Amino acid sequence: MKRLLFAGLLLPLAAAAQSSAVYTPELLWKLGRLGEMQVSPDRKTVAYTVTRYSLADNKGNTDIWTVPVAGGPARQLTTTPGSESTLNWRPDGKLTFLSSEGGSEQLYVMNADGSGKQLLSQFPEAGVANLKYAPTGKFILYTQDVKTGKSVQDWYPDLPKADAKIIDDLNYRHWNQWDDLHVGHVFFQPMGDDGKPTGYGKDVMAGEKFDAPLQPFGGNEQLAFSPDGYQLAYTSRKLTGKAEAESTNSDIYLYDVRTGQTQNLSEGLGGYDTEPSFSPDGSKVAWLSMATPGFESDRNGIVVYDFKTKKRADITAGSEQAAANIRWSPDGKTIYFVSVLEGTEQLFSIASKGGKIKQLTKGAHNYNSFELAGKDVAIANKTTQAQPADLVRIDLKTGRETALTSINQQELAGVKTSRTEARWVKTTDGKQMQVYVIYPPDFDPNKKYPALLYCQGGPQSPITQAFSYRWNFQLLAANGYIVVAPNRRGLPGFGTEWNNSISGDWGGQPIRDYLSAIDAVSAEPYVDKARLGCVGASYGGYSVYLLAGKHEGRFKTFIAHCGLYNLTSWYPSTEEMFFAKQDIGAAPWETPQHKSYTEFNPQLFARNWDTPILVIHGGKDFRVPEGQGMEAFGTAQLRGIPSRFLYFPNEGHWISKPQNSVLWNRVFFEWLSRTLRPEVPATK
Repeated sequence: MKRLLFAGLLLPLAAAAQSSAVYTPELLWKLGRLGEMQVSPDRKTVAYTVTRYSLADNKGNTDIWTVPVAGGPARQLTTTPGSESTLNWRPDGKLTFLSSEGGSEQLYVMNADGSGKQLLSQFPEAGVANLKYAPTGKFILYTQDVKTGKSVQDWYPDLPKADAKIIDDLNYRHWNQWDDLHVGHVFFQPMGDDGKPTGYGKDVMAGEKFDAPLQPFGGNEQLAFSPDGYQLAYTSRKLTGKAEAESTNSDIYLYDVRTGQTQNLSEGLGGYDTEPSFSPDGSKVAWLSMATPGFESDRNGIVVYDFKTKKRADITAGSEQAAANIRWSPDGKTIYFVSVLEGTEQLFSIASKGGKIKQLTKGAHNYNSFELAGKDVAIANKTTQAQPADLVRIDLKTGRETALTSINQQELAGVKTSRTEARWVKTTDGKQMQVYVIYPPDFDPNKKYPALLYCQGGPQSPITQAFSYRWNFQLLAANGYIVVAPNRRGLPGFGTEWNNSISGDWGGQPIRDYLSAIDAVSAEPYVDKARLGCVGASYGGYSVYLLAGKHEGRFKTFIAHCGLYNLTSWYPSTEEMFFAKQDIGAAPWETPQHKSYTEFNPQLFARNWDTPILVIHGGKDFRVPEGQGMEAFGTAQLRGIPSRFLYFPNEGHWISKPQNSVLWNRVFFEWLSRTLRPEVPATK
């Protein structure tokens, strides 16, 4: 039996490198991945990065490209073995970037055509990150790690080989990393007439034990220079230990280069305050702000602080739209932003003084991020579920779009894509829910197909037109499945009430929403109701575990990646305690016990498990610790349920390494093939 189980894993890595007419796991790792972008000062050129991976080497490399804003051929500027990042255009039209080609992260400059590359810096070996130029070009800011704690060897130098951690407080690990006794600090440094940093970088957070930007996902979007370069704003959550674990209260800090003084601009605002952005004349600064302390998925409003009046206002107050990626118009009268709307991401605008929000774009796509390229022109990172990211130019008056790049034209030539349909399904409480249905390539409505209910994680991460390299709907459909992906309760883009209602109700209406979606789609004549599967990760994995005990015979197989199986043991072992408190509703030791533990805990319903299940987990997943997967697999094995455990000791909440990802997909699809047999679709 075990030989049969692993038969699908014996294919060589090159097997799927064959010419294929559909998406494969190997094809996903051949695709170039668009990264950052920066528009030149003269608004004529866009610099951007593309990362390409080697499956054989199990790693990627990032290079710099440019393309004219007006359209034209794209040009590759770098081909070095070391990756380039952190693009900045200087006022003189030259392009700077960070590269580790010399062994540590250093600053380089080159002409706009890629010629004349020159090393500018000699930063310490620790290197730098998140570097930004002041608009004048006279100063830079960057972040660098600073040691703030003592290791075992610091405490006991006579035990140099002791391998342990001494822990006295919470937040000792986060997402996939243990506390390394270092924090990231913001540094400021002048630039000389020769374009090189002069003197030494000044730590503007000296003596503090806090990170800037926020870790682990914050980048240079959380740092900003004033137009004259004499003030810089940064994002930090100045809390430690238990307080940090229990709070989302980050703030926007303003550092004055002349006086050395720091001011908290968002003091008194309780939630996340991030991504400061100065107005073109420097009279104001705007940032993203969440109102609710402890709720990491609250609506992001736009707060504007006026330096003259010393007053701040949420200019989007009362709106249902959550903002991201805010940008000021050249005249400072308008703020543009991205927002999720009904399973897409669109561009919006609002007057910088507040007022009515205006939707600027429409369509079945995501504009994931953008930069302005002059009056009424934006350059955006665009995806759909079927197409990876490319750059497009958008006329902000008309919403008209013009393609600028075709990064994967060669790789996707001849590859069939699946049709995606957005339909609306009535829920058990009488509301309308958007459900994405993705059909296999060459779909034939006269045949019957197996279907997969996809359970989204987050739990407040929307299903949009994002192109995913983990749960790729095109890849799922290419293997012969109809994919049912509901924007169930708790997902943004459908109003604040819809987004917030999942908190404290994980196993209630959201689970009923899932069943409404699969029941509606499986009623179609081309869906084989005898071959339904249920898959998902994180909260989606929780949903899989819960549905495994409550599905009433609907599903023939389950797959759970990094799912929460036992909320009682998960609550005190996760790291961001504010997330646990907000979303679960209460701690398990509080009395009376919250319904999350008495009605919604998957472990309580494992007595009803009767269906094959594949459990997947990473050893460095500290958001949902590995014990959750082990408990679930152990339960299935002890109860005699056909089951398998796929364990990645060095992966976190996501699978990030190329060969691990391909292995993940091979085990995933081999499991589905054994339990749903999609390769022999039944005819009517």
